[in-house]
Amino acid sequence: MNRRNFMGKSLAAGALSAIPFSASANNSSENTFQLNYAPHFGMFSQSAPGSILNELDFMAEQGFKALEDNEMKARPIEEQKQIASRMEKHGMSMGVFVAHTIHWFRLNLTSGDQDKRNEFLQEIRESVEVAKRVNAKWMTVVPGFVDMRKDMGYQTANLVESLKQACAILEPHDLVIVLEPLNKRDHPGQFLSGTAQAYEICKAVDSPSCKILYDVYHQQITEGNLIPNIDAAWDEIGYFQVGDNPGRKEPTTGEINYLNVFKHIHNKGFTGIVGMEHGNSQSGKAGELAVIEAYRKSDGF
Repeated sequence: MNRRNFMGKSLAAGALSAIPFSASANNSSENTFQLNYAPHFGMFSQSAPGSILNELDFMAEQGFKALEDNEMKARPIEEQKQIASRMEKHGMSMGVFVAHTIHWFRLNLTSGDQDKRNEFLQEIRESVEVAKRVNAKWMTVVPGFVDMRKDMGYQTANLVESLKQACAILEPHDLVIVLEPLNKRDHPGQFLSGTAQAYEICKAVDSPSCKILYDVYHQQITEGNLIPNIDAAWDEIGYFQVGDNPGRKEPTTGEINYLNVFKHIHNKGFTGIVGMEHGNSQSGKAGELAVIEAYRKSDGF
């Protein structure tokens, strides 16, 4: 499932001689970050060509302690196992993968339709097995399209009931749905868009298996006021994703002060994963080096 069109691989040539690569290298003490930033496959394909496992080795060598892979569920089981084994070798954690079929342009969980709910719950059961295989804890859920003919209160109640039933499946395995609000500019018509809305839903579900995926890029567009909104929803935020605005590229390329955002969530004691769900602002190896340098700069608080 191609969830984000902007996540293309870097193609042009460039120099990255400052960052050596060895498939067997371990993390060095100088290549560390204060937060658990999680790149995705394709982000460093020019620096570590040949396979996604080579990319994973490169990520670990540069000090990244996690991986994010929206497409994990769609990968062959053997490939999932290989990724998990390589991550274990490097002491890396698994970030989110997409738990279910996202309906970008039709109704789903807000509809109250029992067939749609049953489909969703079956996909959650399947995602439990994927999570076990790759040692994941979090999985992304996007509720789907808004029903223009139905009051928001009824839609919210329908969604809450579906999530409660999903959490009953997840709780015995200590797994967590993270609900992702999406901005209406890039994803018009999606039901879930704001932090307060996601917070209200999580409180209604009332389960440790239902939390918020706070994507800083989306919420900068939707509502801004980032740090106060993070504070207001803090007890229901389980996961962060980032990308600068405009452009949805690495930190330092847009208007968001990621140095302060990262410092804030670190000082609040966040020990989870920060998914790097963005593209590279430059192509080739030079662009990949720029991504690493941007995170070192933004992590330098």
